[in-house]
Amino acid sequence: MSLLLAAVAAGLGLGCLWLWRSRERYVARLRQLNAAIHDAAEKAAFGERIKLSGPVELAEIGDSVNRLLDALDAREQDRRRQQRLFLDLAASMPEVVLLHREQVLFANRAAASLLGVEPEQLVGRPVTDLVRPAYRALTRKRIEKLLAGEPQAEPVELQLINSGERGAWAEVHSTLIEFRGQPAILSIARDISYRKSIEATLGRSKQQAQFTLESIGEGVITTDTQGRIDYLNAAAEQLIGVKREQAAGKRLVELVSFVDEADRRDLGDPVGRALADRRRASVGRRALMVSPDGERELSVELTASPIKGPDGEVAGAVVIMHDVTEIRGLTQQMSYQATHDALTGLINRREFERRLEDALRVARNENSSHVLCYLDLDRFKAVNDSCGHLAGDNLLREISGLIREQVRESDSVARLGGDEFGLLLVRCPLDKARQIADDVCKAVREHRFVWQDKIFTVGVSIGLVEVAAESGSIRDLLAAADSACYVAKQQGRGQAHVYSARDEAAARQRGEIHWLGQLQTALKGDGFELYTQPIVSTTGRIADGPAAEILLRLHDQDGSLVPPRRFLKAAERYQLMPSIDRWVVRSTLAAIGQGQIRLPDERSCSINLSGQVLNDEEFLEFLVQCLDHSQVAPSRVAFEMNEAAVLGELAQARRFAGVLHGMGCQFGIDDFGSGIGSLASLRQLSIDFLKIDGAYTHDLSSDNINRQVVAAISRLARTVGFRVIAEQVEQEADFDALRELEVDFIQGNYVREPAPLGA
Repeated sequence: MSLLLAAVAAGLGLGCLWLWRSRERYVARLRQLNAAIHDAAEKAAFGERIKLSGPVELAEIGDSVNRLLDALDAREQDRRRQQRLFLDLAASMPEVVLLHREQVLFANRAAASLLGVEPEQLVGRPVTDLVRPAYRALTRKRIEKLLAGEPQAEPVELQLINSGERGAWAEVHSTLIEFRGQPAILSIARDISYRKSIEATLGRSKQQAQFTLESIGEGVITTDTQGRIDYLNAAAEQLIGVKREQAAGKRLVELVSFVDEADRRDLGDPVGRALADRRRASVGRRALMVSPDGERELSVELTASPIKGPDGEVAGAVVIMHDVTEIRGLTQQMSYQATHDALTGLINRREFERRLEDALRVARNENSSHVLCYLDLDRFKAVNDSCGHLAGDNLLREISGLIREQVRESDSVARLGGDEFGLLLVRCPLDKARQIADDVCKAVREHRFVWQDKIFTVGVSIGLVEVAAESGSIRDLLAAADSACYVAKQQGRGQAHVYSARDEAAARQRGEIHWLGQLQTALKGDGFELYTQPIVSTTGRIADGPAAEILLRLHDQDGSLVPPRRFLKAAERYQLMPSIDRWVVRSTLAAIGQGQIRLPDERSCSINLSGQVLNDEEFLEFLVQCLDHSQVAPSRVAFEMNEAAVLGELAQARRFAGVLHGMGCQFGIDDFGSGIGSLASLRQLSIDFLKIDGAYTHDLSSDNINRQVVAAISRLARTVGFRVIAEQVEQEADFDALRELEVDFIQGNYVREPAPLGA
């Protein structure tokens, strides 16, 4: 019996020894990973690879870190190429190029040379500083109209200030574009001083003017009263490709033709119109000059003016033409970027809603109908989570191409955000639209997405709604299409569903219609209440950084307080988050100004914003106005946004964060933790801090995985210049562990539970 007991005891001892050695090997691999990450972070050696064998969980963390290191250089190079493209184009142009509102945002060297300064010295100065006093009122009025969205005016002629007493005459073309998330004006000024001089002197002495005409860069042609050419200068010869001997006696339209670059519509004979109407005629701002064989095309601006003698009789016509191919290309590129999604090349949400508004107006005026489709990809998150955002971006590009192949030329395809798309099928019967939607579902379902050694299949669910004369607003149409898409997903995904009244009933069953009414009531009255939760520094008293976060509560109909997790989904679905965010910002700034929120030293108060404000063109302007009105210093306010929302709209988030920093505010990432690899994308943003998701900030004494992840994130964040906040900290042991891991700030119920203002 004693021998049996001894054998059992020996067996147990060997088992314990084996378990102890296995744990030591696992911990050793964790230390190996931590050391590799620490070494890469210390050296900023983002081109190196981390090699790690062992359990799947550790290998996945290693892969995430490697994806981070691989993506950093590629993202940075792409950003620099885009910036260089615009700067090189603008800098190489001899014309004056300005990006401005009332003040200058960007100026090229040609603009700066007018005042004899460097281009950087013009930034921030009023645009009117470049214009002679007599034209400043006209310039201000023109800027106001453009920023108000009024139809683009014809080019304006005015005098710019230069070193001469008379100034330089210029023809200014302006167009409204989007710059850093806000409307701005791109103005290109072409020197027309010679043309002004020509027009003033040609009627008196054509022979004397010819000496001047041969030395200028603009094409000049003169004709008799029948429109037959009697003179053209060297620049005109080069532009139309015909020698003056061959052109003499012929009409201009016999040598070249003028068509609209958009629809190839013939623009007629500008010289004939000028002579017949006895006033200046042009070919418009989209003219192409085409050679008779059609092999040579130039974008031109052309003006034909009658030449009047001393007695007022028309003696002929003068034509001034200018090659604007390069200028027009820059303008078209800026316009394209303002209306298209940078990732997929599809139109963006703003342009899609504009086209939907036009379609709704046509439906009401002409009693016609169109179809709106809302598309949501199925199983897209699996690709993003397992392979990273680079793979997700490539999948979105491929799906965009598939969708475009299934629709008609007249239809609009847009990326609305994340993995959501929109279709506007113009003058399309509902049964035909259903067929197109089914074709899209089939094409996506049969597509195989290959990334490295993995193959994925995804699907798409589509909701359709008819756009007719009796339809409601754009928001109503989008909500109806979204509800129909939800029903399609509920019915099994990968299919299309046409909206019906039953879908609204389904929405009511989900409770979202209930929340919609309650949220709208809360926005009109006092249905919301602000709470605060402190954020403490782990190193004692510091001069800056977030000191508290603003939290939102909703008063229910029975008087109880409702946390955001219960109503945010409905608010997002019905596009109410920008309105809620505005309420929070106004109320927070008022509370700071009234002393209800007290902030130590120069520390800030953090406000959580939804991702929907990234596509709200007016939100940043709203922030500026609120800060000006409240007199709260921008440095006392920080804004944070969910990691998924930022990564889903990275280009917009980059512009948003840049503008916030320009105002003096801070910007941070909330709920960080979908993968360490996402730091590669976030590094492109102007980020001050990130919050580690609460899933990683508990059980740090016993959970080595959580501990190592927090340590890795903290080290990498410090390398790229981010401060780290650990949120949802509930226990003293976790608080102490986070201090040891050198996290900068801690927030959670262990520090203090959320409390109403003034508590």
